[in-house]
Amino acid sequence: MQSKEIRERYLKFFEKKGHKIIPSASLIPENDPTTLFTGSGMQPMMPYLLGEIHPLGKRITDSQKSFRTDDIEEVGDNRHTTFFEMLGNWSFGDYFQKEQIPWIFEFLTKELKIDPKKIFVTVFSGNKENNLLADTQAVAIWKELFKNEGIEAKDVILESEQNGANLGMQGGRIFSYSDKNWWSRGGAPDKMPTGEPGGGDSEMFYEFDFIKHNTMYGKYCHPNCDCGRYIEIGNSVFMEFKKLGNRKFEPLPKKNIDFGGGLERISMAVQNTNDIFKIDIFTNLISFLEKISNTKYDDPKYTTSYRVIADHLRASIFLISDGVIPSNTDQGYFVRRLLRRAVRYADILGIKEGNFADLTDYVLEYYKDAYPETYNKKEIIKSEIYKEELKFRKTLEAGMKEFEKGIDPFVLFSSYGFPFELTKELAKEKGIIVDEDKFKKDLETHQALSRAGSEQKFKGGLGGTGEMETKYHTATHLLLASLRKVLGGEIIQKGSNITAERMRFDFNWPEKVSAEKLKEVEDLVNKKIAEKIPVEMLELPKEEAKKIVTTLAFDLSKYGDVVKVYKIDDFDVEFCGGPHVKNTGELGLFKIVKEEASSAGVRRIKAVLK
Repeated sequence: MQSKEIRERYLKFFEKKGHKIIPSASLIPENDPTTLFTGSGMQPMMPYLLGEIHPLGKRITDSQKSFRTDDIEEVGDNRHTTFFEMLGNWSFGDYFQKEQIPWIFEFLTKELKIDPKKIFVTVFSGNKENNLLADTQAVAIWKELFKNEGIEAKDVILESEQNGANLGMQGGRIFSYSDKNWWSRGGAPDKMPTGEPGGGDSEMFYEFDFIKHNTMYGKYCHPNCDCGRYIEIGNSVFMEFKKLGNRKFEPLPKKNIDFGGGLERISMAVQNTNDIFKIDIFTNLISFLEKISNTKYDDPKYTTSYRVIADHLRASIFLISDGVIPSNTDQGYFVRRLLRRAVRYADILGIKEGNFADLTDYVLEYYKDAYPETYNKKEIIKSEIYKEELKFRKTLEAGMKEFEKGIDPFVLFSSYGFPFELTKELAKEKGIIVDEDKFKKDLETHQALSRAGSEQKFKGGLGGTGEMETKYHTATHLLLASLRKVLGGEIIQKGSNITAERMRFDFNWPEKVSAEKLKEVEDLVNKKIAEKIPVEMLELPKEEAKKIVTTLAFDLSKYGDVVKVYKIDDFDVEFCGGPHVKNTGELGLFKIVKEEASSAGVRRIKAVLK
């Protein structure tokens, strides 16, 4: 069964169970200051898991595009990718364990025909320090399900991965771990941020019985072993607690279900391959790479190169589609890093300039039906990838010569465009240790790059939800509307960054904005503030909302049938779910303090409220 069919069957399965199918959210989070990218299916659902009412109801299902920066340097083995799709089903205060566990077991064994004998599961064993009890109900439900398949399901308490390595499988089918089977955005109970939801979970693993245990990962094998015999294919989170403070939890008003299953990993199980790059998603791309490089994927000298190119190109395509252009800052840095790492490995395969555009076609063609909005941006995506490939290839050879002479990571970075991680990777291959502290100091003196984990930098730009951030958020909308009135209706927002002290706003414009035009914009914003206009937040059917918004500057396919609209009289009407003041008169005096270039074709305004 192909991955396209797996995705379709999953969504249809849960649709029959009363779930509404929604499109994937963007890879760029909206109004989430904790991360640069959408890294899980749960992320866009956080407001509803905390109690906000979803406009489509209590049961939702989707396939969410996800990207994780932590895995970039892991790509090259048989199971890590940076980009993946997370199949999800959600209950916002509706059903719980007794429905969820049988449903997902039914989907895996009946819909996908996975042999139940190859499925092993884990559950939460409790956490005494935080007074969190073991999940005996999940154990009982799993036992009954396996019994119905004629499988004796012995449950084994392992508590930790270390115990698993020391004790092994012990004939078990259901295994209890502590922190490993607790899910929250912060991780284990002690690491959960105050106010966040979490709960015990139950993970499902598929056994590749043709893989023999490697003792370098421990004396014995167990489901959470890294030897590759078992691979996680899904995780049902039973979200029922909220963190109050140090080792204090309270029950959520309503219990929630949060299931996530990696489409690619489920495809591995269905297609019974322990190599994620041998599933159908990558087949045509890998074949084309073999053809143009005159090498073979299964040749150990080249396997890593194939995997890096395939993953990084796919991730870059989806990031560019969602508006991230290669650059040296924020999200753009990661696209640049991915593409330049891919070019370096293409060089190893002997792939020369220009072939990346053709490779892009193979990825886009595969996702044409599932993500038509990405396919429709084909020319933009190919253009950006080609420009970045060309830019790096011009310096790759010279940079490699510099590397061979003796490493100065900062020179490689600043003069040749080598991401620091690429320099470290090259050095590791040659057994050379890079002075990371020196690089950091050199970089700090040359205006340190704002990169991963940078709070307050994300699309939507809001660094918090305090009074001043809320005021500045409303002010960005007034600024955008004023720019459109003064410079033209084609102006769109290209990014923003808000703190309690100031706002920064990026917009498309080919040249410096004159002082006269800036004054005109500033005066118009202040005029609307002085008029003390009420700010309304409306929930409208999407088609009705489209008729009244000021400018439709983005793809609405990811939104449900009901959307949130922010409205300041007829001056500005936009899609926005963020916090706003109740009246423009609350903002005070708006002052533009600087206008400058942000990047090619993009200008930046910095402003304050007094």
